[in-house]
Parts: sequence; structure tokens; C-alpha cells
Amino acid sequence: MSTLYTTEALSTGDGRNGEVRTSDGVLDELLAVPKEMGGPGGDRTNPEQLFAAGYAACFHNGMRLIAGQQKVKLGESTVRSTVSLITLDNGGFSLKVALSAHLPGLDQATADQLVETTHQVCPYSNATRGNIEVTLEATV
Repeated sequence: MSTLYTTEALSTGDGRNGEVRTSDGVLDELLAVPKEMGGPGGDRTNPEQLFAAGYAACFHNGMRLIAGQQKVKLGESTVRSTVSLITLDNGGFSLKVALSAHLPGLDQATADQLVETTHQVCPYSNATRGNIEVTLEATV
């Protein structure tokens, strides 16, 4: 195993109502608890949005890489990641994710296989496997 890339982020302020920024300054975001959770919401992001964005981009990149390896021609594909914060019976919290890949021009069987293969190699999928519920969908 070798490390391909390492990054670092720092949270300051009041956690979900604070600020996060990467050590290189590329990402610097103010956070707010969403209105749905009793917070101010507004034009600030939250950890679930950041996770959803990261998972969608990583999965999409992996899917395009695998499609190329399998000689599957992809057009204008998209990946939607829906992340939900859920409460657990023990009073704790967790996440659940729904990934939906839109692969126009492919037949359904090829699209399903590509999404499932991607789910086996995507770093986010590997990190969450067995820890949270992740559902997959492929549309053509």
C-alpha cells in the first residue's frame, strides 16, 4: 500500500456553525446548521453537503476511469449523491447515501455493471462499506 495523496482540513469556531479550511487554502467555507435541523441555514454549507459533493465527484471519476478501462464509451454522465443524516436507536447519529448515476446511451445491463464495479473500487465506497447504508441506481 502506498499513499497517493494526503490533505488536511481544520475546523474552527463552533463546529457545525464554524469554518472549515484546507491547509492549502483552496477550500475555505463557513458552515451553518441547516434550517431542517433547527439552525440558521442560509448560504453556508454543512458537513453532509461536503461529504455528498466529495462522494459524487470521486464516484463519477472512478466510473469514468473504469468505463475507459472496459472500453465503454460514456457520453455526458452524471452522478448524484444524496446524503442523509439519520438518528440511531441508541441515540447516536449516522449517514446514509444514495448514489444515482445517469448514463445516457448505455443499455441498462452495462450501466448497472459499471456502477456496481465502480462501487467496489471507489475510495468513498470502500471507506463506508459495512459502516453505513449506501444504495446504488443506474439510469440510462
